[in-house]
Amino acid sequence: MKVQFTETVLRDANQSLMATRLPYADFADILSTMDKAGYYSVECWGGATFDSCLRYLNEDPWERLRKIRQAMPNTRLQMLLRGQNLLGYKHYHDDVVEKFVELSIKNGIDVIRIFDALNDFRNIRTALEATKKYGNERTIASGCISYTQSPVHTVAKYIEMCKELKSMGFDTICFKDMAGTMSPNEAENLIKGVKDALSDTTLILHTHCTTGMAYMTLTKAVACGIDVIDTATSCFSNGTSQAATETMFYALQQYGIETGLDEKVINAVNDFFKPVKDKYTSNGMISPKSMATDSQALVYKVPGGMLSNMIANLKDMNAMDKFDEALLEIPGVRADLGYPPLVTPMSQMVGNQAVTNILMGERYKAVSNEVKAYIRGEYGVAPAPVSAELQKKILGEGGQPIDCRIEDEKRTGQEFADAKAALGDLARTEEDIMSYICFPQQAEKFLKDRQAAEEKRVKYTIVEA
Repeated sequence: MKVQFTETVLRDANQSLMATRLPYADFADILSTMDKAGYYSVECWGGATFDSCLRYLNEDPWERLRKIRQAMPNTRLQMLLRGQNLLGYKHYHDDVVEKFVELSIKNGIDVIRIFDALNDFRNIRTALEATKKYGNERTIASGCISYTQSPVHTVAKYIEMCKELKSMGFDTICFKDMAGTMSPNEAENLIKGVKDALSDTTLILHTHCTTGMAYMTLTKAVACGIDVIDTATSCFSNGTSQAATETMFYALQQYGIETGLDEKVINAVNDFFKPVKDKYTSNGMISPKSMATDSQALVYKVPGGMLSNMIANLKDMNAMDKFDEALLEIPGVRADLGYPPLVTPMSQMVGNQAVTNILMGERYKAVSNEVKAYIRGEYGVAPAPVSAELQKKILGEGGQPIDCRIEDEKRTGQEFADAKAALGDLARTEEDIMSYICFPQQAEKFLKDRQAAEEKRVKYTIVEA
């Protein structure tokens, strides 16, 4: 028996613990060592890394990826893609999605893990087709299911989803348990059910330690036939991050399970990251709260990032005294919206609406534009029917949500032309244009700063000469 590991320290581990503020310079020197570890893959891109590079780290996310690729030629590099959302917070046209996938593969990505917040698989088809079109012998298209619990999220429903992903042409299937709420019992029923239905499919489990369930759940998943698990080097593990790579390695080794990992190398990786972790703990970037176990998520199904975002919003409004009420309101809002999985962007939408309901003293007295768009069907089909009263409030008497993928056949190329014209000589590559399409303000500022720095350097060089 063999179980392989995806290492998350370069993406989800630091995203979960320190809001993706880990600059390339802090891990550049360990990449060549990580390349020898024997990981199934290293998750290093996608998610919030793109936004964070431009907004906070003054890094070109494409150049960051190219550097990682150069330093790790023997390891599969993996990214997380939000389907039609790409790495942003809205749906992009099909030609934009296709070009983004093409550039991701061109710049070094091997594994593209693609998900939709509502598990509406129409929203991941374009990204899948682009992955197949531009991929090579190393490329893996991984279909991802956003895992949650609700009256409509049953084992039978998840097996149905897996069959659909398989029929679409995905190479592997991943369950993304973003809140860390999957229990060992649920893992057993789920994985056995899927393996019975699709025995030849590579099945992956991604979970978090937020609730304290992760180690038990992963161990049970291994016993039931999981093929790949996501873990983080131990100093960047636990809390809202993943289970520890070395700990799971040692446990599986005692069971005689092959992992392909080199023990000396994974320990060296952790030794390297220890002072990095200490630096960000000391300066407050890693909060003790993000390292704690919070069993409330088992009740409210609230991921750690959603919880910290809600706390920050209430603090900004001097309304932390409303926190408990807002937390109690979340399950009700989620039920009203048809039990969406609480993953970006749905987690922010549900959390913000719950806070608004409490602060206004009346449920849905004010409804955010994002929630209105969701009810209109612009994000996809809700897992269960939306509250009839809320639907009537937003759509009017007899109004019905859109029942089609709103980006169908939108391949005009106009966004590229507009972005290129807006940037002028700031844009030197297709990657620059794509950065601008995804995050216009942040990309434009980054490109202007890059140009100014280069002009200053040239001027300095001339003066010195």
